[in-house]
Amino acid sequence: MSAAPTSGPLTCRRAGPLRGAIEVPGDKSISHRSLLFGALSTGETRVTGLLDAEDVHSTRRAVEALGATVRDEGAEVVVTPPATLREPGDVIDCGNSGTSLRLLTGVLSGVPGLSVLTGDASLRRRPVRRVIDPLRVMGADLSARDGDRLPPVVVRGGPLRGARHLLPVASAQVKSALLLAGLFADGETAVVEPEKSRDHTERMLRGMGVPVRVSGLEVSVSAARPAGGRVDVPGDISSAAFFLCGAAALPGSEVTVRNLGVNETRTGLLDVLRAMGADVRLADLREVAGEPRADVTVRADRLEGTEIRGATIPRLIDELPAVMVMATQARGRTVIRDAKELRVKESDRLAAMGETLARAGARIELFEDGCAIDGPTPLRGVEVRTRLDHRIAMAMAVAQLFCGGEPVVLDDVACVATSFPGFFRLLDQVSGPASGGGAP
Repeated sequence: MSAAPTSGPLTCRRAGPLRGAIEVPGDKSISHRSLLFGALSTGETRVTGLLDAEDVHSTRRAVEALGATVRDEGAEVVVTPPATLREPGDVIDCGNSGTSLRLLTGVLSGVPGLSVLTGDASLRRRPVRRVIDPLRVMGADLSARDGDRLPPVVVRGGPLRGARHLLPVASAQVKSALLLAGLFADGETAVVEPEKSRDHTERMLRGMGVPVRVSGLEVSVSAARPAGGRVDVPGDISSAAFFLCGAAALPGSEVTVRNLGVNETRTGLLDVLRAMGADVRLADLREVAGEPRADVTVRADRLEGTEIRGATIPRLIDELPAVMVMATQARGRTVIRDAKELRVKESDRLAAMGETLARAGARIELFEDGCAIDGPTPLRGVEVRTRLDHRIAMAMAVAQLFCGGEPVVLDDVACVATSFPGFFRLLDQVSGPASGGGAP
């Protein structure tokens, strides 16, 4: 089996159904928070299963710049916090990680001193105003490029006051930034969302001793420091989605993903798979360190189109590129609405996936907040501009499985290291090797 390249172009060729049992890397959301909350704590935090990928490396470098010590001890990563967070000695580069930038903006708003947060070319095109504006209500002194719309973000940390925030769009990153600022604020900080977003921040802060109050769609905190502790990071369902969606749609496939996080705020994908007729089974369901996990098996079946909207969207927002690929193989129409958030990810994922799938032969209609896909449609090989977006690259690698043996050429797969450096190796493991060129 040839090693897939880690950068440069890659030519993917179908090698049969997806079959086997795998483990995907640790959950990216939980990994970020493990390092950041550990740096805010009064005691040591020990993390197992931490995602070893570029986005999480960005958060690690950031907390070290703020005075935390992070060291590897065998299978564990140990975070030792400083007595107080210090002013960073240089600009903090968040790379491609929007989570790092947004959560750090909340934290640094309450840390005395000057901080500057920036990132790569892709991150510097992602909007930050929806974080900046509510933080200013709490007294934060923030500024950003292009009329406070885009990074870099300049933070002049100082005293904060609690506030009640009504978010127009459910966003775990915005919610978390405000709650983290609330840990430094005078008085209560509350966040109300229109739909429930992923709740790792609430669960993890509670697990570290912070009183977090939840009432329906409202979450509130007051000034506190986490106590640290142990975190066991489950597999990331957003990474597993490419294998689960591929297995659901490709005849003869059956894939099991072991130790997969199945937090109810993240399992919209499993609901959609079932609604479309896939055979989905969970085994060994258990809870570890406050996060539910299970071994999830998906077996190919005849899929039917469905409608995905409303409260389901925040529960599978990152999985939608994989769902769009799967929908091309379902009988009838699949409609996705209320997903405008896709337009402000690492790329405009609606436009990117819509344009690329259409060139591959899919019948797809784009809306401002979603799309409609009619199937089933045999796809054809296509050249893909990944747009530095890891999820576009991985989704289209899976799309190639439905191209009747024709190749899909990805222009650059370096972006996959953002969240899933071993993706192509695992794809080889459950299907067969791709052929391609690039750095070994």
